[in-house]
Amino acid sequence: MRTALISDIHGNLEALESVLTDIESQSVDRVICLGDIIGYGPNPRECIDRVRKLDLCILGNHDQGALFDPEGFSGTAERAIYWTRSQIEDKSDPKNPERWQFLSELPRIVREEKVMFVHGSARAPLSEYVFPEDVYNQRKMDGLFALVQTQCFQGHTHVPGIFTRDYQFISPVDINGKFEIKKQNLIINVGSVGQPRDLDNRSCYVIWDGRSLEFRRVEYDLEVTAKKIRDIPDLDDFLGDRLGEGR
Repeated sequence: MRTALISDIHGNLEALESVLTDIESQSVDRVICLGDIIGYGPNPRECIDRVRKLDLCILGNHDQGALFDPEGFSGTAERAIYWTRSQIEDKSDPKNPERWQFLSELPRIVREEKVMFVHGSARAPLSEYVFPEDVYNQRKMDGLFALVQTQCFQGHTHVPGIFTRDYQFISPVDINGKFEIKKQNLIINVGSVGQPRDLDNRSCYVIWDGRSLEFRRVEYDLEVTAKKIRDIPDLDDFLGDRLGEGR
């Protein structure tokens, strides 16, 4: 089965539509979203509508923040969360109750046999970040891999790559975007659709068939998204500026 894995859309409709168009050309059997459909970006409602049609979606920390009190958020992120919440609470939009219910029913973790799908990490599905430099924290990596039977797919950091059990981080750039899965436990970050932070402003997602991984990069009209953000007073201009910088 060929599975497309996307994550961290963050209300960026232009990026999401470009990625879904690319996925349509890849003969995949299903599409899984690893959370953070909303937050930061200007089109939360439209992105929820698109994701609702996918095969599976996991709850992200921004999704939860919009549903409940945004604990752990501050400044720009907190303002964006409150604005996002106002968009899905707006009683003038008849679709909002369905969107709200969809978000409220999202699971925090899904297991398929020995494979795990989360937003943050196997240990803390919503909140824990696993950065490339964490390979130097052997205690942290040992704790994470103790919960991983084969592969754990996640997002949250917006930095794509593969963590191996022997404390290595493999960037997609180093492997030309393709990796063969052997008999090894892996933690795979699929990157971000709507707000990449690896200094590449193209959207990123992964195709996985059980034997191999392919990291795909997709261009989109980020200036359209950036202008939408700048036109919304409650969203910081920085959220639009950073799209072009990929950080």
